[in-house]
Amino acid sequence: MLSRPRLTIARAARVFATLWLAAMVAVAGSVNAFAQNVPVVRDAEIEALVRDYARPIFKAAGLSNDAIDIVLVNDQSFNAFVAGRRLFINTGALMEAETPNEIIGVIAHEAGHIAGGHQQKLREQLERAKTMAIIATLLGAGAIVAGATTNSRGLAGAGMGVAAGGGEMAQRSILAYQRTEEMTADRSAITYLNATGQSGMGMLKTFGRFQSALSLSGAQVDPYRISHPMPRERIANLEVLVKQSPYVDKVDPPALQQRHDMMRIKIAAYMGGQAAAVRLMRKNPGSLASQYGLAQTTYLYGNLAAALGKTNALIKAQPKNPYFQELRGDILMKANKPKDASEAYAKAVSLDPARSGLLPVSYGQALMAIGTPDSLEKAVVQINKGLGRDRENVAGYRYLAQANGELGKIPAADLATAEGHFYSGDYRNAKIFAMRAQQKLKRGEPGWLRAQDIINYAPPGKKK
Repeated sequence: MLSRPRLTIARAARVFATLWLAAMVAVAGSVNAFAQNVPVVRDAEIEALVRDYARPIFKAAGLSNDAIDIVLVNDQSFNAFVAGRRLFINTGALMEAETPNEIIGVIAHEAGHIAGGHQQKLREQLERAKTMAIIATLLGAGAIVAGATTNSRGLAGAGMGVAAGGGEMAQRSILAYQRTEEMTADRSAITYLNATGQSGMGMLKTFGRFQSALSLSGAQVDPYRISHPMPRERIANLEVLVKQSPYVDKVDPPALQQRHDMMRIKIAAYMGGQAAAVRLMRKNPGSLASQYGLAQTTYLYGNLAAALGKTNALIKAQPKNPYFQELRGDILMKANKPKDASEAYAKAVSLDPARSGLLPVSYGQALMAIGTPDSLEKAVVQINKGLGRDRENVAGYRYLAQANGELGKIPAADLATAEGHFYSGDYRNAKIFAMRAQQKLKRGEPGWLRAQDIINYAPPGKKK
């Protein structure tokens, strides 16, 4: 009679332990899972600007600039995070930050996490927390069983309290550790900003923004049950360091501020709509950024001929700006003038100091739209150039497959389709198209070998 309650209660205790451990594993894996499903924004101009912000910070942090990918996330909230060797920044943060220094401070903080190896250390802390939870749960299970044996409800209830308390203790331990990491990353950020001759005032402004939002929400927050320090605490810890810096009053160069303003208006026009862009333009009417915003909103919501005229005026003001040429190409493509668009994109590619992989793909699209055998051959060259610079551009592989298909190069089209599926995470279809391509390719040639790599690929934790 007593054995059955023991088994049931012990099983309940194990279930509790399993659920808690699963929750902690989910915490550890949530970033990676999110990283595979984030709504990504691709834009050559914005990516180049954010990369320029990050380059000196990464160098000061001892990080290789090329080894860290910066990913733009289509999200209106002010946020950034790291996952592996990728730094994710929300478009909401880019649009809300009024100066480059604010975003540079965000990047410096996240660089502190990467340089400090905080993700690996967090995983180690999670392992310790699992052990704490298991021990607490087993102790609780013992008390529960003893209570059942002696028919003591009080002792059994105490056992459940021990089990639940162990989970709470482990959870608070992890959160406390994360708060410590956040403070460490904040201090590292100030070190990087000083090393690059930049102010930390942008960081203080960001934390002040968080504090204002928290105050306006009226929420009562338990500081021991959150993963980040309270904004007021972060400001207090950093304010002295920031104000002691010889660069406290350093402001962003005017040319960089202008690029930042143009980025904000661009995000507003494409993500927030015409009204959002107009609100930003009203803050600095007549500026080049406002003219840029007007050209974009006219292209998106108005007359193409008028948009082209405004863009031509921008090009006259800055003849070497590749992104004005890109906008001109976009307008001409929408106006069904692919030949003229291809010329604009070609200029954008030639002027682009960042060597973005996106611009050659746009150039290739325009060449495809011309539709002649010669233009299709050129399109394949340009799209391949773009993909050589940006291997994970899934849309680029679709265009490459289409161009090769129209040229009758079916094995190349199948391989491009396989690549697109592969980089989108659809490994089943990637392998199917890789096998189709391989059947028509010469054994041992580069395309055949790449198809074999896709066929042989096994995602981490899974068998082939």
